[in-house]
Amino acid sequence: MLLKTRLKGGIRDGAGAWVFYSVLPAWPGVEPRFERIARFAPLVGLVLGLVQASFWWLTAAWLPLAAQVPLVIALGVLLTGGLHLDGAMDTADGLAAGPRRALEAMQDSRVGASGVQAMVLLLLLKVAAFACLAQAAPVALLWAALWGRVSPLFAMAAFAYLRPEGGSAAFHRSHWLGLPRELGPALVAAGLLLAGLLVAGVAAPLLWMGLLAGVPALLVPLWLGRRLGGHSGDSYGACVEWSEALALLLCGLLVRLLGLGG
Repeated sequence: MLLKTRLKGGIRDGAGAWVFYSVLPAWPGVEPRFERIARFAPLVGLVLGLVQASFWWLTAAWLPLAAQVPLVIALGVLLTGGLHLDGAMDTADGLAAGPRRALEAMQDSRVGASGVQAMVLLLLLKVAAFACLAQAAPVALLWAALWGRVSPLFAMAAFAYLRPEGGSAAFHRSHWLGLPRELGPALVAAGLLLAGLLVAGVAAPLLWMGLLAGVPALLVPLWLGRRLGGHSGDSYGACVEWSEALALLLCGLLVRLLGLGG
């Protein structure tokens, strides 16, 4: 009975993660629950990355790279409803305001100059990454989408939540059961991705992208947490965006160094 209850709760949390982290249609017949949804974000991210990778692959033969790149970036924003990008912009405004006014600036619905600059930098980093990746972009998209959603889990494990009175992302901390347990679905997602790439016969250097793409997922939440003195829902979104952008860029540089881009 306990196992059945936990399984049912996990399915409901998975449905909640699907609704929270994407704009894709909700699961039929499952009532979403929004408790431990952060653990399922990497799985949702892998699906979103697969959609972007499929778009890249399907358009590679006839769409110019100059059109492909902005379209795949726009698709990524549309699939999430701009959720993480909004958090990255708010976080940049908070960092610019300084420690005492960071939370106030992040709560302000108006976007400041620092937020706009952060958005431009993120988009430019992704453009540069895709220009380097070329034919290797689909594999990098999958790894980056997965690791980008693992990044907030490290943030939640290592730093306190910045809004003790509660906030839009306080439920993540209130239902937190420790990093080892919360990483379970991410490990499943990574295993599925690796197995799929092996079956597809992807070159070994592209498989090593998986480790390289994970470096920003560890460093970004650490840097942001130290600068802000903790994390909030906005900075969780910033972790996703910066980890994903830097993962793509690192993968792109690896591809160019090894001459795999085509």
